Amino acid sequence: MSKIKKILALVLCALLVVGVLAACSGNGGQQGGGGEGQETTPAESGEGGGEQAGEKTLVVGYSPFSNKFSPFFSETAYDQDVYTMTQLGLLSSDRQGAIIYKGIDGETINYNGTDYTYYGPANLVVTENEDGTVFYDFELRQDLVFSDGEPLTVDDIIFSMYVLSDPSYDGSSTFFALPIEGMADYRSDMKSLADLIFDAGRDNTDFTLFTEEQQTAFWGFYDNVTKVLAEEIVAYCVNNGYNEEGDIAGAAGNWGFSIEDNTIEAFQKALADAYGSDLNNMVNTEAATGESIDAFSEVDYAGEYVQNMVVVADPVANISGIQKIDDYHLRVVLTEVDATAIYQLGVSIAPLHYYGDKAAFNVEENNFGFPKGDLSSVRAKTTQPMGAGPYKFIKFENGVVNFEANDNYYLGAPKTKYVNFQELLSDDDKLNGVTTGTIDITDPSFSQDTIAAIEKANGGELTGAKVTTNTVDNLGYGYIGMCAKVMNVGGDPASEASKNLRRAFGTIFSVYRNVAIDTYYGDRASVINYPISNTSWAAPQSTDDGYKVAFSTDVNGNDIYTSDMTDEQRYEAALQAALGFLEAAGYTVTDGKVTAAPQGASLEYEAWIPGDGTGDHPSFMILTEAANAFAKIGITLKVKDLTNSSELWTALEAQQLAIWCAAWGATVDPDMYQIYFSGDGTRAAGGSNYMYAINDPELNQLILDGRTSTDQAYRKTIYKACLDKVIDWAVEIPVYQRQNAIIFSTERVNMDTVTPDITTFYGWMQEIQNIELN
Repeated sequence: MSKIKKILALVLCALLVVGVLAACSGNGGQQGGGGEGQETTPAESGEGGGEQAGEKTLVVGYSPFSNKFSPFFSETAYDQDVYTMTQLGLLSSDRQGAIIYKGIDGETINYNGTDYTYYGPANLVVTENEDGTVFYDFELRQDLVFSDGEPLTVDDIIFSMYVLSDPSYDGSSTFFALPIEGMADYRSDMKSLADLIFDAGRDNTDFTLFTEEQQTAFWGFYDNVTKVLAEEIVAYCVNNGYNEEGDIAGAAGNWGFSIEDNTIEAFQKALADAYGSDLNNMVNTEAATGESIDAFSEVDYAGEYVQNMVVVADPVANISGIQKIDDYHLRVVLTEVDATAIYQLGVSIAPLHYYGDKAAFNVEENNFGFPKGDLSSVRAKTTQPMGAGPYKFIKFENGVVNFEANDNYYLGAPKTKYVNFQELLSDDDKLNGVTTGTIDITDPSFSQDTIAAIEKANGGELTGAKVTTNTVDNLGYGYIGMCAKVMNVGGDPASEASKNLRRAFGTIFSVYRNVAIDTYYGDRASVINYPISNTSWAAPQSTDDGYKVAFSTDVNGNDIYTSDMTDEQRYEAALQAALGFLEAAGYTVTDGKVTAAPQGASLEYEAWIPGDGTGDHPSFMILTEAANAFAKIGITLKVKDLTNSSELWTALEAQQLAIWCAAWGATVDPDMYQIYFSGDGTRAAGGSNYMYAINDPELNQLILDGRTSTDQAYRKTIYKACLDKVIDWAVEIPVYQRQNAIIFSTERVNMDTVTPDITTFYGWMQEIQNIELN
């Protein structure tokens, strides 16, 4: 479970970069927009937006919640949707995910042949200065109020930004990492008790900043958790046949840690050296089973050590780059261009008077609504969100979140007074709820079984008298990965020989993509040729110069296929091209078969796929067909179909896998740091770089260059070069772009009032204030 949670956290962290610009199930926060072909003028504060729907309730089916409905501390996609119902983001976006800079007066943008006018709570002007600094000047509407009637001003924005910047903040947002003038200094004058005690060492005798009792308790707990974790990893490796009993150093090595002494203590030290005081990250990243998680849960580590902040230097009173001009104007100063900043600056505007202390807010006196280093008032409201969004949170009990319309919503009071988010345990429950009339809107997995059930309910159609189906491209893509650290020649992942080895496999995998994806998804997915979601503006198009089908050239750079080839001819051509790559990699090839492998490579590889033990995965056919093809030329490809997907994440963490199948989530901005950046001495590697183990200085520089400009055309060129580099390394085979589905009860929901032209970035929730029930 820990690995599943970690992968989910990575995705959510990425999603949170967009603030409330992109909620999950609804594909967008409530920023509002015009009706089809018309302009919708924002209502004055307090006015209704149309005829009230009486006591009818809109019921939305959801997967289970975690009851963390905070704009600062939510962890799951479903919890994010709950708080988004109640919140207003500083910036809004259009149907293609582009930022709206003139939110007050509105911007009219054509999509799919229709003009739509988009509004937001603010205007924004971005100025790049000659000295390299960048000004973000916000002008706020002057008629905004929260759901309780309290006026919304710049003070609420500043408060929200200071929460996200606080030294004790430990939520998913990375707002604090922006190059905002004064941010680093503001966060450096305090340290957590965990960092202080850890950095002082277990032999410390200076108790100026903490007590001896605190130090003793800390190290007792820390040592116990790392001991349990080290023992757990060793047991896992032994039980799964990776190491012999007693081979602690070998198990540590398989987990990515090098130790000289074959002892648990040495393994503990290696873990401590890697993670320092970040025990939570250590356990959630490295846990093999669950004993260490249980041990870690015995103490409120976050409350006692991480969130307990201690002043260690001369206090820094403010962040100089967050500047209040007046009640409705704000300037944020960045020290350098950061193309991703625009998405992180669109923070949820949380009410100061609710989450903080209005009496403790005075910018001139450097008071920002809470004591620096103490977010207890904010954390106390984690389960009870409040804001200026279209709905008011009422309660969460018995698996149902209750909302009531916010009559003060700036785009007009919602036409449906009550909304319930109801927990459902399975996709069957979601679908049955819509067909039986107990659920109005939900998002089942768009599987063949789901399609068959919808068509049966509608008499053969996806949209009919019972169910209306709306599909959009998923913000992400499926791939087959290869770890360069595991799959190489002579121990050099970056050599041409190593790349040719991986290219051989990439060529065979790629040729079977069309038949596999068509069989599994039909029209609900398409094959992609670059490792990026087709929803991204940076995704190469088939009409672009330099566009290539993935892995379609041989070792000499010649095209493998011709347009008149049959499928069988293509499969044979791919096999011969793979032989050419293997020979170039150093394999011995005799009479069309491989007979010997070069040093560090093998005649046998294993591919892992989470298909529930039944082959239920889009790429399963690719692997089985590839295994049959490789067998013809003397290579054995074993396919391991996992019943427990957590095993995959565990093995990936340890860099034990040569080949695997999975999918990436994506964000509006195509920044590639997280996955491909390998570190450059001053900047740490991206959090997911270990998976492919790419280490390419040229790719690193391209990724950094992509962050230094806001020119989309320039960035697209840069990211095309990045994608070409990734394909050249042959560590990621792009496979498919699938669709997501939102289904509506045709009988209960007035479909004429549902958000038109729903997209990946602009979902049905964007204009929820307009939805009416029949």
